Amino acid sequence: MKIDKKQIEQALSQVKMPEGDKSIWDSKIVKNIQIFGDEIEIDLQINNPTLQYKKRLEVDCLKIIHERVYQKAKIKVNFSILKSENKSTQIRGKEIPGVKNIIAISSGKGGVGKSTITANLAVAISDMGYKVGVIDADIYGPSMHIMFDLEGAAPSTSVVNGKSKIKPLKNYGVKLLSIGFFAQAQQAVVWRGPMASKALNQLIWDADWGELDYLFIDLPPGTGDIHLSLVQSLPVTGAVVVTTPQNIALADARKGVNMFQLDSINVPVIGIVENMAYFTPSELPENKYYIFGKEGAKTLSEQMNIDLLGEIPLVQSVREAADIGRPAVLQGSSKVAIALYELAKRVIENVDKRNIELEKTKTVELTNKVGCSAK
Repeated sequence: MKIDKKQIEQALSQVKMPEGDKSIWDSKIVKNIQIFGDEIEIDLQINNPTLQYKKRLEVDCLKIIHERVYQKAKIKVNFSILKSENKSTQIRGKEIPGVKNIIAISSGKGGVGKSTITANLAVAISDMGYKVGVIDADIYGPSMHIMFDLEGAAPSTSVVNGKSKIKPLKNYGVKLLSIGFFAQAQQAVVWRGPMASKALNQLIWDADWGELDYLFIDLPPGTGDIHLSLVQSLPVTGAVVVTTPQNIALADARKGVNMFQLDSINVPVIGIVENMAYFTPSELPENKYYIFGKEGAKTLSEQMNIDLLGEIPLVQSVREAADIGRPAVLQGSSKVAIALYELAKRVIENVDKRNIELEKTKTVELTNKVGCSAK
């Protein structure tokens, strides 16, 4: 059978780029096609050198040519990497329609109660009459679905402007999406950075969030791919950094603050939250035991000229509330509920102040020379 080059071009025009809807032909990454009898050689020039990216393109090319051109064709796909010395690779961020404020909740290290603070903040602010959503961006260790008593639940889909969208689940007045809805309870999420970042983008852009006053994004601990993907994808209104008074946690919290304050990222830090500030036993509610140190976050906030938003005590009821999926802020007049409610008020005040005094946050552009820069 004689293979026509035009047939191959038409077939390749149906192969989509892994990161979008554009075809590899329209994206102009097909640099050459050679035909030797029943042998076909295709040269692609790409800017993503990962094995997973190349393998997907290769498989898609082979499949479409075998289906539409010649089933017995012997196909070889060659890859070259686009070197962009003067160009930058970027993800242009844009606002989520209907979402007024996007708040990233971060921590320098794990185990400081960041997700607990996020859940309680969201519920408290919703209880004040605001429309609130939460994205559980801790891809490798999702927990929000448990804290909101939605374990085992699965989101439905809705059609918005002709496109199928994930409909966030709702409890305690808060809309929620988590990777925990899509993974089995005992299944470990073992993904490389690009896959995790893609999952985050789907939780953001493939969802029908509707009208929201606040969208809280519960980030993984540390600084990494997810954090960078977030500031690339969205104009984040501000960040809240959670820590404990312990010196080790404070050292990592400082790094987290510094990341957001980089000139190339420049996301305003709304403030610092000191979680587990002191231990108060239920039988001695007036006693305070500073297990992890005293006023560590206060000292850090003063050194970095950032507001200390609140000091949340370590009490057994907070852990119990998280385990049963009922955030502690709903405990009425308990001291920890009052502290969490006051924290929520401070966050609202500081976000309002930030929006009056500062310009909107710009998304970040990655470059191969300096790492990242504001766009």
